[in-house]
Amino acid sequence: MTTTSPESPLLSKDPGTDNRPRLLLAIVLAAQFMALLDTFIVNVAAPTIRTELDASGAGLQLVIAGYTISYAVLLVTGARLGDLVGHRRAYLGGLLLFTAASLACGLAAGTGQLIAFRLVQGAGAALMIPQVLSLIQRNFTGEGRVRALGAYSAVLATGAAAGQVVGGVLVSADLFGASWRPVFLVNVPIGLALLVLGARVLPKDRRGEPERARGLDLPGLVLLAAAVSLFTVPLVLGQEKDWPAWSWLSLGASAVLFGCFLAYESKLAGRGGAPLIAPRVLRIAGMGRAVLRIILVMAVNAGFLFALTLHVQGGLGHSALRAGLMFAPTALIFGAVGLTWRRWPASLHKALVPGGFTLTALSCVAVGAVLRDGGDGGLWLYLAFMGVGAGLALAFSPTLTGALATVRQEDAADASGLLVTVTQLGQLMGVAAFGTLFLNRQTVPGVLESADALWVCALALAAASILGAMAGLLNEGMAMATRKRR
Repeated sequence: MTTTSPESPLLSKDPGTDNRPRLLLAIVLAAQFMALLDTFIVNVAAPTIRTELDASGAGLQLVIAGYTISYAVLLVTGARLGDLVGHRRAYLGGLLLFTAASLACGLAAGTGQLIAFRLVQGAGAALMIPQVLSLIQRNFTGEGRVRALGAYSAVLATGAAAGQVVGGVLVSADLFGASWRPVFLVNVPIGLALLVLGARVLPKDRRGEPERARGLDLPGLVLLAAAVSLFTVPLVLGQEKDWPAWSWLSLGASAVLFGCFLAYESKLAGRGGAPLIAPRVLRIAGMGRAVLRIILVMAVNAGFLFALTLHVQGGLGHSALRAGLMFAPTALIFGAVGLTWRRWPASLHKALVPGGFTLTALSCVAVGAVLRDGGDGGLWLYLAFMGVGAGLALAFSPTLTGALATVRQEDAADASGLLVTVTQLGQLMGVAAFGTLFLNRQTVPGVLESADALWVCALALAAASILGAMAGLLNEGMAMATRKRR
């Protein structure tokens, strides 16, 4: 009988399955990177798409936002489908749908077709991406899992910056005279390669797993999809529409439906049913704090990238490619810190998350300060960028690892769906909140006006980061007070 040490990956031993852990991790994270890339890559190509397809403003918004909307709405459903049909099948099925939709996007003849295919592309990502964390949870343990989660965190960080760089390169290159189409078609050969490798390497789904028999909670699915839709659509479209009344009504209705969803799920679990998200996952020690921290990290990360992109391209007049390359230090440091923090002295680990949020706050202020005079910031800007990357990594990676450390294997899909969903919603909230702040502050064009708007936005980003640090410290203080009373 073969045993697995806590220091090594725990992988399926089904006959005929290639169980090489590094290759498995590379395959699932490559798909994660590809799906994340598509959230940002289209932004760079948007002006060219608008010109060549004669798209209206609303049509262009839906081309960009359609992917994000269907992705966010269907993430939890994708996680549960992984439980029902098997994580390997769900991953490969989602990857196939994503790849086919990418091909269709690249061949679209008009705006309507492109919007429809973008929605399908988002649905494919929603089926594929929750399986990444589930497969990591089920196939790695001990230090192997920690390293895998560190790599997962690094991919999340680099995808946003890489999307802008790759998009700028592909659009500028105008490969074969295809203009904007390669930003979608690039997914096709990558997706096909991952399908072939995934079919060989991913562990076969085991039959008879009890969680598969739970079925799909259709009323919960409808409530959650409606709540996320009502929350997502105004965040994506409200800013461009100057926040009309319907956007605020939609956000209010989403809060009501989220409450209804939680009440229904608790009642269903009390009756012995199979809720879409098991309430016990929400009750895991530290899960609520982790959700708040992840939302704040992703909101600050997305808001930072969005506001800086607006300033660098709109205010300083740099190209999309140069703007993307400017963020490379942030992404590289995020990845390096995310992969190595576990090797730091154990005595520092408790301070990493609040320390990371604090470093992020100071670095955001530094970025705003060095750009406040309308210049390019010089070396100090890149040092501040590195501080943002390190701070966000310290705030995010230990939080994610800690949140998943005590999750039981049978709850892996529910926890994965929850954390991936709040990651996506945090990004949307960051773009909506900090993007609106920047645009409302910059009332007239000009580099100094843009720099002033960025300075105000940097202070707001710092405030959100301090909130993340305080949330952890407050929680720990309350826990210490409780222990003393006992």
